[in-house]
Amino acid sequence: MHLERSCASAAHWTEQQYRQTFEREDAKRLVLVADAPFPSGADENAPGSTFDILGFLVARHITPEWELENLVVAPTTRRQGLGTRLLHALLATARETNSQSVFLEVRESNAAARSLYEKTGFAQTGRRKAYYKDPPEDALLYRFSLK
Repeated sequence: MHLERSCASAAHWTEQQYRQTFEREDAKRLVLVADAPFPSGADENAPGSTFDILGFLVARHITPEWELENLVVAPTTRRQGLGTRLLHALLATARETNSQSVFLEVRESNAAARSLYEKTGFAQTGRRKAYYKDPPEDALLYRFSLK
């Protein structure tokens, strides 16, 4: 939650939405987490934690497709290939499940994410008017075809 809140362009989920992601049995989900050990003596702000989460990806398998639900990379770690590695891991999983495609929606103003998706091979396929709130904004739809 801390990492996601530090990223203005991330899809902001409630704590309850994250809990439901891990508790629901009606959908197959993939959660990938990129982390690094805290330096010795660092203040983790989380008692008992020994790792700093640098990024994560949440995707849902809706046969025969995957939906990328959330992708967050820490601001201090951006432009180092972490988002690309997380996306490639999702695409590899999608291929292993013989899926047809991976789809997502993204804020129109999120140029960095759109660039990442396009460089990875996603194609823009549509638009949802006023999909996002606070602030209101269109969502652009992207799809990566696996077949």
